[in-house]
Amino acid sequence: MAGRRRIPVEQGRAALRAWAVSDDRSAVDRTTLATAVRHTVADLGDAAPGRSVEVRVPPFAAVQCVEGPVHTRGTPPAVVETDAQSWLELVVGDLGWAEAVSSGRVRVSGQRTDLSAHLPLAALP
Repeated sequence: MAGRRRIPVEQGRAALRAWAVSDDRSAVDRTTLATAVRHTVADLGDAAPGRSVEVRVPPFAAVQCVEGPVHTRGTPPAVVETDAQSWLELVVGDLGWAEAVSSGRVRVSGQRTDLSAHLPLAALP
């Protein structure tokens, strides 16, 4: 949802770049990782506005996105959940959607959970 960003865009992009160029992405500090995840989850919300799917990247971020039936209470009928490293790999295109789902790195339930039309999100310089 536009206007609800908590991470300034340039700060989010810098964190994503720092993660992407790291020789050991699993060793990137937690603050940089959290900033990159929160920024890119907000980007997904902007790129795929709606409230029919909840995308969760615990413990850092979640967003409701994708057009469709509006969800108002309890657990949404459509959920996508993954870890931070897998999420960022999807964002930059190092991991494909189908591979992520089939390998169990991304867990999906419900309709409209195929986010392949929205990923990758970021082209890094």
